[in-house]
Amino acid sequence: MKMKKLLFSILLFAFTVSSFLLSLSLAKGALFNFASSSSSSDFDKCINTSHARHLLEDDVLRTQTSVDLAKGYMTNADLEKAIKQFGQRCSNISRIYSIGKSVHGFPLWVIEISDKPGEEETEPAFKYIGNVHGDEPVGRELLIYLANWLCDNYLTDPLATLIVENVHLHILPSMNPDGYSLRKRGNANEVDLNRDFPDQFFPLNYNEDSRQPETRAIINWAKDIRFTASATLHGGALVANYPWDGTKDRSTSYFGCPDDETFQFMASIYSHSHYNMSTSKEFPGGITNGASWYPIYGGMQDWNYIHAGCFELTLEVSDNKWPNAAELPIIWRYNKMSLLNLVASLVKTGLHGRIYSSHDGRPLPGIISITGINYTVRAGKTFADYHRLLAPKDKYEVVATMPGYKSKNTTIWLDEGAVSLDFVLDPEFTVKGSVLQNDYDCNCNNKRTLEFVHFLGGFHLELYLIFIATLGFLCLLLLRRGKLKFSTQRLSPVAKRTAVV
Repeated sequence: MKMKKLLFSILLFAFTVSSFLLSLSLAKGALFNFASSSSSSDFDKCINTSHARHLLEDDVLRTQTSVDLAKGYMTNADLEKAIKQFGQRCSNISRIYSIGKSVHGFPLWVIEISDKPGEEETEPAFKYIGNVHGDEPVGRELLIYLANWLCDNYLTDPLATLIVENVHLHILPSMNPDGYSLRKRGNANEVDLNRDFPDQFFPLNYNEDSRQPETRAIINWAKDIRFTASATLHGGALVANYPWDGTKDRSTSYFGCPDDETFQFMASIYSHSHYNMSTSKEFPGGITNGASWYPIYGGMQDWNYIHAGCFELTLEVSDNKWPNAAELPIIWRYNKMSLLNLVASLVKTGLHGRIYSSHDGRPLPGIISITGINYTVRAGKTFADYHRLLAPKDKYEVVATMPGYKSKNTTIWLDEGAVSLDFVLDPEFTVKGSVLQNDYDCNCNNKRTLEFVHFLGGFHLELYLIFIATLGFLCLLLLRRGKLKFSTQRLSPVAKRTAVV
């Protein structure tokens, strides 16, 4: 009798613990909500309608044949010093790191600006790259201006504060320090770095070992950080260039990518925020499709869109490739609002949200697609956050998918503001017998049964297995102990029982 009472007590305790864990799991599942959307305030564009295109009123040093081109520009050593000094001065909102080295071993220094630099958050990331071509140094100077302006105006200027607190901005002032020091377009190996990326139309640069170290550094950088958008700064024209950069037949003709409308919108943000880019007579609105201007192959812009999920523009920020250094403050003034507004557009426009599982509330690294646009955006692995850039339009049908889950779709209306939209996806689970199966045709009529199945499919399954195994082991020990005790006694004969089938 004592043995039976002990076993009964153990079983009663197991039932009580199981009931408590089940209640706790179901209560936790009730905390997660379904998709919601909201729009933010309208995006304010900064448009200056001045007609002047000359950077200096006087015709000063246009040819510069007898003047050292680098006079007044930072050397590579000066640039490195400026970056490190910035890191010390603005350590509360920045970190300095290198993504690799050039052919001659100069570090490719990056400035990250954020209220939480180096931390992974549910915020979009943007990168600026300057000095892709060695003989186009204006970009490296402008990007140092940009970093310092953000540091100086954080918490006092609304736009600076918005960028620092809502975006992870990464700035690579010089991708080609060797080309700069040599006053050449290419790198130290005389390779044009904007022709050194894998191309979608022709089998260029698919051999990783044959790529330049600067190119490999950019590719690995894009693998490490999930950039939403980016831009490279060039010189020699005044225009915002967008994909595609080439055509299948190498012809010079307009060839838009699946997100052509969105890229036109992004390019227009830059050109209309610029002092006079949008008034260009050569490029209507100050923007151009790359292939329509002149086709290139192996370019960074197309590679980013195809392989890195990153919307990149190529910005020509000065008519002169290497203007006199005295013009740099004016060029900065002309491009300042463009550089700021393009970064701010990541949070002021587009579609943003996260993807969850209705089963246990965990983040799902699913895929966001837009009906009618042959391009997808993947949510992050850690927080399942996504950032989908889109041009303002009456409506879009948004679809969220994840293997093993039922897809969901909804329609949004996107004006000049951003829209926040979360998705909660239902697992495609059914129960057949006692086996939990993954089935695309789920007919689960009993809600409680489905909740129990979801519960078992979650992380509590391991808890139950450990608990049951421990309980079984204890029972086995008690039975063996009882058996040894009773074997020393003489058993009295009992009547045989007949089983009825």
